[in-house]
Amino acid sequence: MGLFGKQLSNVVEWEEYRDDLIFWKWTNDEIKKGSKLIIRPGQDAIFMFNGNVEGIFKDEGSFDIESEIIPFLSTLKGFKFGFNSGMRAEVLFINTKEFTVNWGTKNVINIPTPQLPGGMPIRANGKFSFKISDYMTLIDKVAGIKQVYSVADVKDRVIGDLDPLLMKWIVQEGKDMFNLQMNNLQISQGIKEDLDMQVEKIGLTVTDFNVNSFSYPEEIQRMANKAASQSMLGDVDKYTKIAMADSLEKGGSGAGQMAGQMAGLAAGMAMGQQMAGQFQNMGQQAGATGAVAGQAAAGQGPKFCPNCGTPTNGAKFCPNCGTQLS
Repeated sequence: MGLFGKQLSNVVEWEEYRDDLIFWKWTNDEIKKGSKLIIRPGQDAIFMFNGNVEGIFKDEGSFDIESEIIPFLSTLKGFKFGFNSGMRAEVLFINTKEFTVNWGTKNVINIPTPQLPGGMPIRANGKFSFKISDYMTLIDKVAGIKQVYSVADVKDRVIGDLDPLLMKWIVQEGKDMFNLQMNNLQISQGIKEDLDMQVEKIGLTVTDFNVNSFSYPEEIQRMANKAASQSMLGDVDKYTKIAMADSLEKGGSGAGQMAGQMAGLAAGMAMGQQMAGQFQNMGQQAGATGAVAGQAAAGQGPKFCPNCGTPTNGAKFCPNCGTQLS
């Protein structure tokens, strides 16, 4: 509903403004003499007559239409208001800001992979930003037949194109199916460029596009977690280092407990090595004593003195230290 009903009002402005509207069209039977055009920050105003663009006004403020607007219109610059008649025109108000939208895949996307005959079903989500880049194309393709155009309209169009673009940038570019997050930036940039070519057909441009995350079926995710755990346990040294790093990252008692556990483990290993050495020495001494005792039981003296190791040559006393040999 315009403000010019019954030819009483004299203000042309964006009524019922909403942040999610890309453009809004003011239409009425007549713009009367003495009317004002109000352009607020973040808005442009486009005067249209018989479906043609007469002028684009980007400066914010309040303007007298007869003296400050009409002289700059293409075919209406000489228009004169009559006493009982006004100018029939439309004013298209454009929202010039950049819009940011959350997106998610409309359907599960089955990505072909040799490991799974039916393909890997994945979903993805993220954000994209866009703005108007070409007023004339927007008017020709959209505004000519619509009274308003919203972010939801653009989102529906973009999401309709996303599934095949995701398929393209994952499959055709040979990305690792099980490590898509690593290739996130390349996939996002490729989709942004392709998507921009699609929306430029209606006068828009994609200024940014991001894939925040990829999600796999629960069964696949559980298998991946299990494989990661088994791989971690297979390298105890790596596990220990990561556990220590996690504990130090948390700080406080966690770091103290981990440090204590690591110190205890090191002490235990040192003690075990020391005990093993002692048992080895004891075994060697017991073997030497047993050999001497065996020789004595057989009525023969030892060939070497058990005290100093000097050859005995069958003597009953060591010729070096005097130890009795039998």
